[in-house]
Amino acid sequence: QVQLVESGGGLVQSGGSLRLSCAASGIIYSIDAMGWYRQAPGNRRELVASISETYRTNYADFVKGRFTISRDNKKNTIYLQMNSLKQEDTAVYYCNGHYIRTNMGILKDKWGQGTQVTVSS
Repeated sequence: QVQLVESGGGLVQSGGSLRLSCAASGIIYSIDAMGWYRQAPGNRRELVASISETYRTNYADFVKGRFTISRDNKKNTIYLQMNSLKQEDTAVYYCNGHYIRTNMGILKDKWGQGTQVTVSS
């Protein structure tokens, strides 16, 4: 069974940095795209950044220049380096895997359980 497990969340002061990781486990042949989403209380889940299997990246405007997404295909892991954090970055951050090819077939979308990021003033 494929699982996505996030780690690295926590409490940080405004202006600080955090690095999130998301590791996909299971018998996985490939993953087309992976990404980070976030959801603050009362808000919709929104895309933060995504990265394709060929390392093409896409960022939401509100994180451009502050966050960097990266990927290790051998480890089926993605990372999100978050710098210059702001209070409005406070949210639960979710990892997503899109089109995961496994020994049991293709998973179109798989989500992790989420990790809390809290930015204090």
